[in-house]
Amino acid sequence: MPPGPSRLALLGTGLIGASLGLAVRRRHPEVEVVGTDANPSHVEAALAMGALSRAAASGPEAVAGADLVVLAAPLDAIPGLLREIGPHLVPGALVTDVGSVKGSVMRAAADALPEAVRVVGGHPMAGAAVGGPGSADALLFENAAYVLTPPRGVDDLAVYAPEALWLVAAVGARPVVMEADRHDVVAATVSHLPQLLAVALVAEAADAGPDALGLAAGGFRDMTRIAGSPFSMWGPILRDNAEAVTDVLDRFAGRLGALRARIDADPASVGRLFEASGRTRADLPTSSKGFLAPLADVVVWAEDRPGFLHALTGVIAEAGLNLKDAELLRIREGVTGTFRFGFATGPEADRAVAAFTEAGYRATRR
Repeated sequence: MPPGPSRLALLGTGLIGASLGLAVRRRHPEVEVVGTDANPSHVEAALAMGALSRAAASGPEAVAGADLVVLAAPLDAIPGLLREIGPHLVPGALVTDVGSVKGSVMRAAADALPEAVRVVGGHPMAGAAVGGPGSADALLFENAAYVLTPPRGVDDLAVYAPEALWLVAAVGARPVVMEADRHDVVAATVSHLPQLLAVALVAEAADAGPDALGLAAGGFRDMTRIAGSPFSMWGPILRDNAEAVTDVLDRFAGRLGALRARIDADPASVGRLFEASGRTRADLPTSSKGFLAPLADVVVWAEDRPGFLHALTGVIAEAGLNLKDAELLRIREGVTGTFRFGFATGPEADRAVAAFTEAGYRATRR
């Protein structure tokens, strides 16, 4: 493992910051983790759960003497934090972040930080449906892709910023090194575009009337699961990555137009597109977290009686399986009363089917 810091400063102790602190302190208790947050209750919670060695009252106090600084604050807050801490950083310190857009962060860092301070953008590809330190988990980043974006001209990250690679290893993630602008294009394609499509699909169904929503089955639910993500998080992302997002939207609009033309002129050719997309989809990684983290789903037919869901989750727990997602499907392609359970990998889903079947339930992989 690359050499690590003696003191790590965490600016932001919500879900991501507190999880980073827990993971680092679990593997490297010798590293002092000092944290601060604009929300005092977040700092108190992170300290109480052991994510921090000690709390600081401000950004400048937190970074004093720190050789590694992680900005785990919302994207909107990062430019201000960079200006605030710049004069208080020790020469040679490494500053990184966890933001979903990298180009804007790298430009802000170049403007705000002294030349003697190194900068590497960071984006751990992990999260949870519920934010805040109360949802923090030391294993949140296990086997996740963790994107690192060094400044232009840096050819060897291990030489320029070994602490960045140390941090990724310390939280159990996999480093993925790329240029900041390339990261933003990829994120726009496989993260930001799906979010916008989910919102648009729900809006389209809502305009079609309540009967359309009432018939929305599993495929629609799967494609729109992320539509409820808060705009308070997505607004800054779409603003800072507007150029890449609009380019991707334009290309996708062209693709939809071409698909419409195929349906009019040569419907059979659409089948070839289905086949090609099916092969590509099958090659998506299912055993690791990344920009997209597809789940292996198991559907269990439900009985209308109290305690049924509790019994099903008991089967999952007894089998030692790690449940990632669960949903009651009131209408599932014509079948009522089913539960969908999502697992990280295909083998785990197969084990779940076996466990449910052995316990006397009707279950199948989807």
